[in-house]
Amino acid sequence: MNTDLTRIRQQGLDVLTRELGAVATTRFFRQFENGNGDYTEEREALLKDISIDDIVASIAKRKNKSMQN
Repeated sequence: MNTDLTRIRQQGLDVLTRELGAVATTRFFRQFENGNGDYTEEREALLKDISIDDIVASIAKRKNKSMQN
């Protein structure tokens, strides 16, 4: 199975390099860097004091503002 995954990975890399070129392929892969921290914990801390009503009000405010411009 590992050989199959290795072969598929190599074929994918070959296709990307052929279609995008080496530089664009490198840029493509740089989008998928490993992050750090605990996203769930950080999100909960950021949003702990925000209710659904707050979110809805914020969306409505943005819509009204964009319609006025």
